[in-house]
Amino acid sequence: MNYIKGQKEFFAGIGQIQYEGLDSDNPFAFRWYDPNRIVRGKSMAEHLKFACAYWHSFNGNGADPFGGATHIFPWDQKADAVDRAKDKMDAAFEFMTKMQLPYYCFHDVDLVDYTNNVAENERRLQAITAYALDKQQESGIKLLWGTANLFSHERYMNGAATNPDFHVLSHGAAQVKAALDATIALGGQNYVFWGGREGYMSLLNTNMKREQEHLARFLHLAKDYARKNGFSGTFFIEPKPCEPTKHQYDYDAATVISFLRQYDLLDDFKLNLEVNHATLAGHTFQHELQVAADAGLLGSIDANRGDEQNGWDTDQFPYNINELTESMLIILEAGGFQGGGINFDAKIRRNSTDREDLFFAHIGGMDLFARALLIADKILEKSSYLQLRKERYQSFDTGKGAEFEKGNLSLEDLRDFAAANGEPEVKSGKQEFLENLINRHI
Repeated sequence: MNYIKGQKEFFAGIGQIQYEGLDSDNPFAFRWYDPNRIVRGKSMAEHLKFACAYWHSFNGNGADPFGGATHIFPWDQKADAVDRAKDKMDAAFEFMTKMQLPYYCFHDVDLVDYTNNVAENERRLQAITAYALDKQQESGIKLLWGTANLFSHERYMNGAATNPDFHVLSHGAAQVKAALDATIALGGQNYVFWGGREGYMSLLNTNMKREQEHLARFLHLAKDYARKNGFSGTFFIEPKPCEPTKHQYDYDAATVISFLRQYDLLDDFKLNLEVNHATLAGHTFQHELQVAADAGLLGSIDANRGDEQNGWDTDQFPYNINELTESMLIILEAGGFQGGGINFDAKIRRNSTDREDLFFAHIGGMDLFARALLIADKILEKSSYLQLRKERYQSFDTGKGAEFEKGNLSLEDLRDFAAANGEPEVKSGKQEFLENLINRHI
C-alpha cells in the first residue's frame, strides 16, 4: 500500500500506523497486527483482509434519536455535492493509507449525496467513481464490496424489492444498477445486499409469500445484470432479524440459506455476517459463523459489537477477545473467507469527538483480530481442542455408527442395537475444560 502525503491533510500530525510489538506503549502503533507475519501459510493481511466502512467512518456524525451531530467534519463543508464528495474521499484515502487498511466498503449514497432524480444520481456517482478509481490506483487500496442504500429514503419505508408498490421497486432497481456499475468499474471483489426494510411491520397488511418471491426475482435480475457486465465476484446477503422492521426476511444465517436454496441462488450468493446482528437474532456470532461455514457459504463478516444493556444495533468497535478467538477458530477451520474479509461496520461513540479517536478505534479492532488469529492458530496446532471434539463423535467412525452415517441402517436396526447393547455410558462434554483451554491460551 502506498502512503502518499497529500497537499492537504485532514488528519495532520498523525503518520502511518506501524507494527511496534508488545513492548510498545505508543497508542498510534499496532502491538499485535503485523501485516507481513505468516500464520498457517498466509500473511496476517491475507487472512484478515481488513476493510474500512465508508459510512460510519466518514458519514456518521454522532447524531442519535435524541440529539444532533457531534462530529463536525472539515471534509463536509463545500456546497457542490461532487466537490464535497471529493474532499470526503481525500480524507478517507488519507485515513486508510495511514491505517494500512487494504480495503474499503461503501453504499452508493456514502460516496456522494443523492437527489430524487435518477439521472442526476447516476451522473454524481459516475463522477465520484472516476475519482475513486484514481485514488485506488494511487494508493493500492481495493474495494472489498459495494452496495446500494435501499432503506434510508422515505420511498423505501415499506421496503424496496419487497415494496407493495412496483414504482418504488423500480427505483430500488435503478439504484442497484448504478451501484453495480460503480462496483464493477472499481474492481470490487464482492457486492452486498442488506435488506434493511425488506420485511414487514404488520402481517395485517402484508402478503409475505409474494414479497419474498419479488425479492428473489429482484436478486436474480441484479445477479444476471452484473454477470452480463463482467462482474465475476461473489454476491453477499447480510442477515439481520429486525430493526428497523419488526421482522426482516433475512432473519439469520439459517433463514438466508433456506431462502437462497428455495429460490435457486446458492451458486452466486454467500453470507456476510455481522456480530451485532447475530446478537439481535438471539444467537452468538460463533453460531452464525458455524451455520454459514457448515453450508460452505461463509463469505465475509462485519466486525462490531452490541451493548449488553442496550437492545439495539449499537455498532461499537470489537472488544471481546474470547468471542473473537472462538470465532477465529471457526473461520480458520472453514479455510477462511470465501471472497470477503473483515469490514469494520462500527462507529466511534457520540462523545468521541477527536479525529484521533477514529484511529484508536481501528487500531484496537485490528490488533484484537490479529491477537485472536494467533491464539486460534496456537489452539489448533498445539492443544487437544480438535482431538477432544473428534473423540466425542468417535462412535460414528466405525461399526454400526459408521453404517448409520452411510445410510445403511433402518429404524429397526437401530432398535435392535439399542436392545442388544443396554444402557449407554454417560460421557462428559468437557465444556468447562474447553472453556479453560481457551482462556489458558488467551
